[in-house]
Formats: sequence, structure tokens, C-alpha cells
Amino acid sequence: MKIVKILIFIILYSNMFFAQDENNIKSNNFLFDGNVEFKNNKFPMAEYNYRKAYSIDSLNSQAPYNLANSLYKNNFPSQARYNYIKSLENLKSKDEKYKAYHNLGNTYMKEKDYKNAVGSYKNALLNNPDDDETRYNYVLAKELLKKQNNKQENKKNNKDKNKKEDKEKKENDDSVEDGKNQKNDKDKENNENKSKQKEKPNKQKISPEQLKMILEAMSKEEKKVREKVNKKKFKGTPKSNKKDW
Repeated sequence: MKIVKILIFIILYSNMFFAQDENNIKSNNFLFDGNVEFKNNKFPMAEYNYRKAYSIDSLNSQAPYNLANSLYKNNFPSQARYNYIKSLENLKSKDEKYKAYHNLGNTYMKEKDYKNAVGSYKNALLNNPDDDETRYNYVLAKELLKKQNNKQENKKNNKDKNKKEDKEKKENDDSVEDGKNQKNDKDKENNENKSKQKEKPNKQKISPEQLKMILEAMSKEEKKVREKVNKKKFKGTPKSNKKDW
């Protein structure tokens, strides 16, 4: 009984091994066909074969990497980036990793994502520090990132400046409006005061000299009246106004 179990296990394991081996062969065949189409610049057909290769054997790390190259050539950088990242999960050698990171950086550059491009080229250089093209792309991405950040900073500063100017303009407009209102109120008050002044009789001021002359004239007049009264007093008694019946 034990021997039978061992035989069954051997048969099942052998079948699995041969099935896996057969899948590898099929996957590699599609991978080969895809490479031929890629060299002939038939990128949609190459993409089809690489997808078939990966669907048959998900451990075939070359399939998603080559698929990413085909998608990039066919101007699908976002899909290419996804497959470069997927291929990096199974790539083993530094040479394979450096190429994947380099190409990944190119997808970021194409979409002007310079920050991630810098990171990808840096990882590529960690796996192959002697590649001149990667070094050039790394420096270029850093320079473009710097310009991009400066542009964004200037845009932010201009936006803040415009907001500040708009605020100051509004405050100035409000101040001018308040000034106009205050001036109108003051003009109105002045007009009312002028009207009141017109309604009131003007009181003429008398100088000290004029006052002296008036007092002297009044004194002379009073003196004349007093002299007349005294003359009448000495001529006779005053008459009674009482009548006899």
C-alpha cells in the first residue's frame, strides 16, 4: 500500500513537472515571436505575443519587461510603467534591473514626472554605475525637476501676489469710498452751517472809539433834556388834571 502511494506521488509530480515545463516552452515560444515582431517594429503584434507569454507563465520575468518596451514604443507610457514595475518583482540580475529602472525612468520623463524619473535613474545607477546614458538622463531629470519646482514656486508666488494686490485694491477702493462719503457728509454739514449763518442776522461789532462817541452823544442829549426840565420847574407849579364838578 505504501509503495502504491509513492508511485502515485511520483506520477503526479512528474505530470506537474512536465506540465510546467510545457508551459515554459509555450511561454518562451510566444516570447520569441514577440521579439521578432518587435524587431520589425510591429509593436501591436509584439504586445499580443508578450501578453500570451505572460498569461501562460507568470514567472517569466522577460515577458512583462518586453511587453513594457513594446507599449513604450507604441506610446503608452502609463501601461509601460506598470509592466516595468511588474517585471522588477522577478528580475534577478543587476543588468536586468538596471535596464528596467532606466526604462522606467524614461516613462516618467515622457509624462514630465521628473521627481520619480530621478528616483528611477538613481536605482538604475545603483545597479550599473558605469552607464553613461543613465548618468546623462539622471542629470537631465534633476535639472528639469529644478526648473519645474521653480516654475511652480513662481506660479504660487504670483498667485499670492495677485491675491495680495486684489486685497490691497479692494481696501483702497473701500478707503476712497469712505473718503468720498466723509467728504460728502462734511460738505453737507458745511452747507447746513452756511444756511444757518445766512438765517441769523449779522451782529456788527462796535469799536471802542465808536462806543465812546455814542456814549458822549447820549450824555449830551441827556444833559439837554435835564436842562429843559429844570427850566420848566422854576416857572410855576404843575397843573392838576383833576376836574371840579
